[in-house]
Amino acid sequence: MAIEAPQKRFVGRICYTSRKVCDKMRGPRADVMVRKHVYYKGDVQGVGFRYTTIRIAKHYQISGYVKNMSDGRVEVVVEGAESEVKVFLEDVADTMKRYVRDRRIIDEPCSGEFSNFDIRY
Repeated sequence: MAIEAPQKRFVGRICYTSRKVCDKMRGPRADVMVRKHVYYKGDVQGVGFRYTTIRIAKHYQISGYVKNMSDGRVEVVVEGAESEVKVFLEDVADTMKRYVRDRRIIDEPCSGEFSNFDIRY
C-alpha cells in the first residue's frame, strides 16, 4: 500500500497539510499533550492578531484562547499534541513576525480545561 503524498492548501501565506494524510503518516505513536502560555510583545494590538490566530488555529487540533492584555501584549494559551502546538506557534510567529518584537513561552501542565480555541475578552 502506497502512502499518499500530503495534499497542501494555502490560507494567506501559510500552507496547511491535509490532516487526514498526516494522521496516516504519524503512525501508532501518540504525541504527548502539552500546554504553552505565550506572551507576544510589540505592535500586536489593533493589527488583527487575535483574528489571525483564530484563523490559524482552525487548522490544528488544539484548544485554548487568545486575548489582548491591558498592558499592550497579546496572551495565547494553547493545549494539544506537542507536534500540533509546535507547528501552530511557528505559524503564528511567522505570520505575525512584522508585529512581534518579543515572545515569551512558558511551559505549563496540561489541564484539558478547553474544548475549543477562541478569543477571550
